[in-house]
Amino acid sequence: MIDITQLSKRYSVRILEETDAEMLAEICKQNTVFYEYTEARPTKETILGDMKATPPGITMSDKYFFGFFDGRELVSFMDLVDGYPKPETAYIGFFMMNPQYQGKEIGTAIVGEVIDYLQRIGKTAVRLAIDKGNPQSSHFWKKNGFKVIAEADVNGWTKLVAEKQLQG
Repeated sequence: MIDITQLSKRYSVRILEETDAEMLAEICKQNTVFYEYTEARPTKETILGDMKATPPGITMSDKYFFGFFDGRELVSFMDLVDGYPKPETAYIGFFMMNPQYQGKEIGTAIVGEVIDYLQRIGKTAVRLAIDKGNPQSSHFWKKNGFKVIAEADVNGWTKLVAEKQLQG
């Protein structure tokens, strides 16, 4: 079980609710580069679907869709799955920064704090998928220590499966 309140020392962290979906969609719409490389489109409905989507064999009790807040301002949000694809692995299904906070190393700091916490609770790896060809996402995740380990076809779009091994 993940205690999301322990994921950041700088920001308050809370589970995002259906009432947050419109705000999340607006932040996503501002991240135009991300949506050039994926079939996904940022709408309130797709965000609501993402909030409930789980990988095969995973229940909602192992899924955390949460935001990092600076006061009332949403800095970023993340979809984190505990125990996928293996019990000792965590999976970042989605990570999006508010454009006002981009380019300031804040996303790297947030990801670093999340990874530090996951390591403290015994996770040995963090995995995610990058849309192939997306230079912004590829650069960000590689800079944060993720290495591409495979390619996967998802509805005709190539995803790069990336993983970061955590030291025990």
